[in-house]
Amino acid sequence: MLDIAFREDESRVRKGYGAENFAVLRHLALNLLKHEDTANCGVHAKRLKAAWDEDYLLKVLEA
Repeated sequence: MLDIAFREDESRVRKGYGAENFAVLRHLALNLLKHEDTANCGVHAKRLKAAWDEDYLLKVLEA
């Protein structure tokens, strides 16, 4: 799921704790997007919608 929605395999963060920190942020974002139920689409589409629409982003963050 993370590789499809967030392209995790292509991440170039490798120094120090950066990779682990970004993994935690990706998991957090994935859980928020999964629990948001007003949009009837996949996680990747929800992520793009949240990037384009600030009102939808607020809905995701409030969920």
